[in-house]
Amino acid sequence: MNGAATLSWAQIVRLGVVQMALGAIVVLTTSTLNRLMVVELALPAVLPGFLVALHYGIQLSRPQWGYKSDTGGHRTRWIIGGMAILALGGLSAAYGVVLMEGSFALGLTVSIAAYTAIGVGVGASGTSLLALLATATAPRRRPAAATITWLMMIFGIAVTAGVSGQFLDPYTPARLMSVVAVVTALAFGATCLAVWGIERRVVARPARDSAPFLEGLREVWAEPRARMFTIFVFLSMTAYFMQELILEPYSGLVFGFTPGQSTSLSGAQNGGVFLGMVLVGIAGTALRIGTLRQWVVAGCIGSAGALALISALGQIGPSAPLVPAVVLMGFFNGMFAVAAIGSMMALAGEGRAEREGTRMGLWGAAQAIAAGFGGLLGAALADAMRTVMTDPSAFGTVFVLEAMLYIASAVMAVRIMDRDPTLAPGGAAVPGE
Repeated sequence: MNGAATLSWAQIVRLGVVQMALGAIVVLTTSTLNRLMVVELALPAVLPGFLVALHYGIQLSRPQWGYKSDTGGHRTRWIIGGMAILALGGLSAAYGVVLMEGSFALGLTVSIAAYTAIGVGVGASGTSLLALLATATAPRRRPAAATITWLMMIFGIAVTAGVSGQFLDPYTPARLMSVVAVVTALAFGATCLAVWGIERRVVARPARDSAPFLEGLREVWAEPRARMFTIFVFLSMTAYFMQELILEPYSGLVFGFTPGQSTSLSGAQNGGVFLGMVLVGIAGTALRIGTLRQWVVAGCIGSAGALALISALGQIGPSAPLVPAVVLMGFFNGMFAVAAIGSMMALAGEGRAEREGTRMGLWGAAQAIAAGFGGLLGAALADAMRTVMTDPSAFGTVFVLEAMLYIASAVMAVRIMDRDPTLAPGGAAVPGE
């Protein structure tokens, strides 16, 4: 970090506010607007599914945004600029839903442009934020930094979904636009206040690198650990998202859960994720227990075991304790996810200097692809298996395949991650430690 000071705890929390703002806007577009299109407008579920997939697809631009933040000398402007695009995209997405009531074609056109903007905004702002955290966080604080920022994102998602839902009833188009306008304005304002002045105080301004983007990306891809970590991110995130579209149908078809109970099951899973993240943050930083690699491996193996348990419970049926098993899966998911983010921050500084943003962008793109691919793969496999198997066996087979992907991810983590998190990348002692 060229002798610059590292982020204080207060500054890490301030950057977590940006993650909270990102989650607040995105949850409206992937959840609230989803429901309005399918229920209130009686449109096919594939339509919002396509729009959400579009937003993930656009995030393939993450390496480009990371490269721009590496070479431009300022990550702050990309964080703020990306958030402005995201806020505009979120507001436009709501307007697209309103327009669909009168003109489907016009509403769809606006929605496509809006979700494209959402993908661009998340890519530019989120990638630059992670790159700033990676370059300015002391290695011993990375587990906690990852925990804090991701917990704040979950908090932003939960609060926005709950509060905006209260204000949306009874639903009217004008009420929708008002709620989304308030959320997007608050998110943008909070982002500006949160990041203002941080980069100037903690990160020495990098030298400008005039190498073309593709050359920079090739240099990063040529680094063995960066390339292997990209494959690890894709593999593990595919496993992470495979159950996303099938867990609630599984609970209904096999265990007889009502829609309300299925929704509560999802909440229970997120509660487990929260606990897993908190554990890594406290144990990994405050208590100095375990390394990032050990937490990632434990999270992957634990997730695999929980999935095997969920699969086995399907053979028992409605009397089986599905909820505790799902909470257990969420717990190990959270442990793995936050430790993987901390590892990502550590590895971002390896290899050639001034490529942190490009590396984070490459891994962010791999995660975005896996998010879309994993969910669709799990759903497609479940549909295919149900044509030749009973429901418990069909879903159970998919969960077992997902568990195998987690085991493969754990093996990769052992090979590519550092053993000692108290050392800076390359084995150098942490300044001031």
